[in-house]
Amino acid sequence: MSAFAAVDVIRTKRDGGTLSDEQIDWVVDAYTRGDVAEEQMSALAMAIFLRGMTSAEISRWTHAMIASGERLSLSVSRPTVDKHSTGGVGDKITLPLAPLVAACGAAVPQLSGRGLGHTGGTLDKLESIPGWRASLSTSEIRRQLEDVGAVVCAATSGLAPADKKLYALRDVTSTVESVPLIASSIMSKKIAEGASGLVLDVKFGSGAFMKTLSQARELASTLTSIGADHGVPTTALLTDMNVPLGRAVGNAVEVAESVDVLKGGGPADVVSLTLALAGEMLALAGLDVDPAAVLASGEAYEVWCRMISAQGGDPSAPLPTPSHVHTVVAPASGVLASLDAYAVGVAAWRLGAGRARKEDPVQAAAGILCLAKPGDPVSEGDPLLELHTDTPDAVPAALSALEGGFTIASSAPATGPIVVETIRG
Repeated sequence: MSAFAAVDVIRTKRDGGTLSDEQIDWVVDAYTRGDVAEEQMSALAMAIFLRGMTSAEISRWTHAMIASGERLSLSVSRPTVDKHSTGGVGDKITLPLAPLVAACGAAVPQLSGRGLGHTGGTLDKLESIPGWRASLSTSEIRRQLEDVGAVVCAATSGLAPADKKLYALRDVTSTVESVPLIASSIMSKKIAEGASGLVLDVKFGSGAFMKTLSQARELASTLTSIGADHGVPTTALLTDMNVPLGRAVGNAVEVAESVDVLKGGGPADVVSLTLALAGEMLALAGLDVDPAAVLASGEAYEVWCRMISAQGGDPSAPLPTPSHVHTVVAPASGVLASLDAYAVGVAAWRLGAGRARKEDPVQAAAGILCLAKPGDPVSEGDPLLELHTDTPDAVPAALSALEGGFTIASSAPATGPIVVETIRG
């Protein structure tokens, strides 16, 4: 018979108390095994949402979620370093970043997810490449890291199963926006992946989960503290997500833009953030290499081709194209003063690039091309946005999402850096 009862754990947190290590270990394990009922964990999640957790509680909660499953052993000849983004609009950075850091000498085990709502998913983007597969075994991941240096794939089912179960529960109980639960969810999976260093891209703004810089700073500080507590050096960059990243938002369109970056082109903001994250990853890996020089050399593109081929994809195959394209034009002349990331993300989602439920399919060719970005001069009638979809009936809903999503003014807006702050654990 257990020394604990779920109702006592819930009461402790409901009343503002601190959970002991033993209480946390027990409740996470019992919930994973099905011995704590969904309604009881729902009550505890809400108590955590309302009362918060100490840093020691968050660290122990993360530990318990890691212990609920397996921890990958990535014993390869290169130093391993991983990256995680909290999600945004047009955030295709993993695609050029993983092969770039691998080309610099590190091993990048990037276990990624799928899109939900207005934020895109890395696996959805890559699955627009003919033949590419997301599911790999642990031995395949290890072999590809050794042979290629980078792997982007779905997480194995044995990693932090407690998180998978709790994540679904939080989604339907309005307890998603809890920093302790967000941070422990992210870090339990990332630490279980076994990388020796971790760089986090914590986004803030209209297209991000965290809307303000102060919220992003709180999350980043919590994440880096968890990393330090678990012996994983962790660095967080706080980055602006008020405007879509790059010009492509969707699936195949973002792959194409990523390839442009790897070939030495691409939008300046995508290149800048890729290099900033690469620099931090290489520093954690102990490698003194200039990622800009490696990117310019074409070596990163070669690694990309090998990485895609290793997972059954054809890097030279044409990407899917939409059956329908709708162009949004400038209603007046002037300067594009704003382009709201959230509005563009929702519009792309409604065109078929994203999903409302995890089981929903996505369209590989759906998305939006931002033909103008804030600061660009435009004339009345100039194309601003190109909407791509295989379902023309979705266009009106996408246009509705874009209402008020951009403004044209007489002068250029003030712009700041993409990377606003760096926090090191």
